[in-house]
Amino acid sequence: MQPYTIRNAGPEDMPEVLRLIRELADYEKEPEAVEITSDDLVRDGFGPRPLFHCFVADTGNDIAGIALVYPRYSTWKGMALHLEDLIVSEAYRGRGLGKALLSEVVRYGHELGVKRICWEVLDWNEPAIDFYEKQGARILRDWDVVHLDAEGIAGYMSGTGSR
Repeated sequence: MQPYTIRNAGPEDMPEVLRLIRELADYEKEPEAVEITSDDLVRDGFGPRPLFHCFVADTGNDIAGIALVYPRYSTWKGMALHLEDLIVSEAYRGRGLGKALLSEVVRYGHELGVKRICWEVLDWNEPAIDFYEKQGARILRDWDVVHLDAEGIAGYMSGTGSR
C-alpha cells in the first residue's frame, strides 16, 4: 500500500481537487452538474476571506482524496461545520484514506469548538452510509434536503417562480 499524508490543501492542489469533484459527480450520475473551475476554487478558498477549508490525502504522486468543509451556524446548537464532500478516488478506496480524512475533519471541528459536524449522503450510496455509521455518525432519514438553485433564485426574485 502506498503511504499517504493528510494535509491542508493549497491553491496548487485545486486542479486535482476539481478532478476528484468530477469523479464524484460521475459516481453520483450527474457528470454535467459540475460548473466550478479550479480558478473558482482558488479564488474562493484562498482569497482574503476563504469560503472553505480543504484537506487532501497526498500520496506523493497525486491527490487521492479530499475533504472540503465550511462553517455553518445552527440556531439550536451554535457553531457547526458542514462537510460538503469527502471523496476518495476509486483507485484508493479501502485503504483507510476516508477514515483518515474524516478524522482530520473531526479534529479540525473540535479545534474550532463546533457543536456539530453535518453532511448529506445519497440514500442509495450504501457503502458511504455504512462507512459513516461505523464512524459513529447518525443518519437522519426523516429529513429532506432542500435546494433553491440559480434558476429558482432568479424566478423567486422576478416573482414568477421557476417551476
